[in-house]
Amino acid sequence: MKKRREWLIRLGFLTLGLTIAHLGVTLFLLSDLGTDAFTVFANGLAHATGVSVGLCHSGIQCVLIVAMALFTQGYIKTGSFVCCILGGPIIDGFTWLLGGLVSGGSPMAARARAMVAGCAILSIGMALVIASDAGTGPNDLVAVILTDKLRRFQFRTVRVACDLLFILAGWLLGGTVGVGTVAAALLVGPVVQFFRPLHQRMLDRVLAKAHAPS
Repeated sequence: MKKRREWLIRLGFLTLGLTIAHLGVTLFLLSDLGTDAFTVFANGLAHATGVSVGLCHSGIQCVLIVAMALFTQGYIKTGSFVCCILGGPIIDGFTWLLGGLVSGGSPMAARARAMVAGCAILSIGMALVIASDAGTGPNDLVAVILTDKLRRFQFRTVRVACDLLFILAGWLLGGTVGVGTVAAALLVGPVVQFFRPLHQRMLDRVLAKAHAPS
């Protein structure tokens, strides 16, 4: 019973983090100033195929999760599949909900605010997903796995390198690259590294209360 309760709490933290992170992704997209690195890749694929960004986002994650299941062990968890299934629809849902608030035709000040908010919100949500330890989205697992394997490099350094590769691939496919892309590539990794221990302590407190005798 305790293990089941802990698993549900971790899955709840992951789902909350996933929703927050993809709200940030959506704000990036709506600002039209360049998206986060992975979404540049999804945006480029959407541009090349005519499929929605959300569906491309989920499709790429499904390909990555299959590759990781084949070539790594211990990284793919239940939450990784949740990220694959829910990530794209969350983006499409937030785009529908918020599309009238800001767009490429909005004043630059509004677009800049959306971009900055998107970067911060994405980082906070991503850190929560990773801290949940219920399974991380395959695109985020790339940096986590490489950090564990390489050892000599910190997460923030590996994350920046991975983001730059996603940006290059997305740009070659026709994805939108702008000042927001540069900001995300340089800031998301360090901000996630800052928030991960904070979210971990929060999760530990919730788990301790859940395991305390009633």
